[in-house]
Amino acid sequence: MNSKMLTIVLTLATAIIHLYLGISYMQFGGSQPPLFILNGIGYLALLAGLYFIPQLAAQRGLIRYALMGFAAITIVAYFIVNGEPFNSVLGLVTKAIELVLIITLWMGKE
Repeated sequence: MNSKMLTIVLTLATAIIHLYLGISYMQFGGSQPPLFILNGIGYLALLAGLYFIPQLAAQRGLIRYALMGFAAITIVAYFIVNGEPFNSVLGLVTKAIELVLIITLWMGKE
């Protein structure tokens, strides 16, 4: 799998997980659903800007760094906001996905 396809798959995976959590928390009265939803939308917007909006092709390098920064901030925020970050398997899997996404973006230069 090339780095572009891997970037798309990893970004979609973390976006879908965040959207799912946001919608689930809204249904069950959990805390911070808007943050999860906004995070998922942010991933989708950056992915669209990176590969699917031709008018932004000249800005791909900047968007790549923005997506890396977004993922890094999401990882740090998880450990700051979450009282017991190591008790959530889904949370840790999502952070692993985001870490691999950062590495993939850093190494891929198409």
